[in-house]
Amino acid sequence: MGRWFAGFLLKDDKEVIVHGRNEEKLREIGKRLEIKTTISISTAVKGADIVLISVPIDAFEEVVKELQPCLNQDQIVLDITSIKALPVEIMHRYLADVTVLGTHPVFGPGAKSVRNQNVVLTPTDDSEAIVAEKLQRYLEGKGAGVTIMTPQKHDEMMAVVLGLAHFIAIASADVLLGFSGLEIMKTIGGPTYKVLLTLAESVVTEDPELYASIQMNLPRMGEMEELFQKSSKTWADIVKNRDRDEFIKRMNSLKARLENTDPDFGRSYEDMYRLLDEK
Repeated sequence: MGRWFAGFLLKDDKEVIVHGRNEEKLREIGKRLEIKTTISISTAVKGADIVLISVPIDAFEEVVKELQPCLNQDQIVLDITSIKALPVEIMHRYLADVTVLGTHPVFGPGAKSVRNQNVVLTPTDDSEAIVAEKLQRYLEGKGAGVTIMTPQKHDEMMAVVLGLAHFIAIASADVLLGFSGLEIMKTIGGPTYKVLLTLAESVVTEDPELYASIQMNLPRMGEMEELFQKSSKTWADIVKNRDRDEFIKRMNSLKARLENTDPDFGRSYEDMYRLLDEK
């Protein structure tokens, strides 16, 4: 994502310098993006208006500690980790003399632009709120959807938005790969199966370390996954017992609840076909 944002900012005529510890990767990035790179963190941030931290959550505190003596009070530090409460607390602890802002682009590096993508900003005081307001205007001007909330509320929401969704995708991939003839099923599968397979493959092909960090660090993940397992067992028992009436009753109940909570519920079937057409 750091590489993605470097490219995004370059296209917007911003001056960008990329710092990293791996010289080979830096050379590759510099050549591909025609961009300045450096293994020196102090050189990278010197004179920068904004510093964007894009590192694995497990390395976050170490990087922030290394960054601290290189900053001045006029600079702004943003992070783009998928978890917010812990990174924001770490930045407050070590970077008290500069303005920081927790940010979360809720999309991956496969996105072509920020248009129609969601971004969450998590300011915790007035100075951060001013930065968040400016960043919101900038991103919305590029077509992104921006939501502002506390770091704690963000993590509660992401336990479902990311954590549960990833868990379902990984578990589905594990089940699907237990069957032989996956290629044939892909050939003869209908839209629902294709969407499920796409979801499973899109998650499993990503960075396992990132997804492990999300699962292990988001709050209430164990509770969310237990709820999913409990619901799965309930539905499995209904099917096992061939209780047709109970199945229909529960499905109608889900439909009614979704209609009450999601104004776009009625378009979901058409949306599924549109997604497959675009794919």
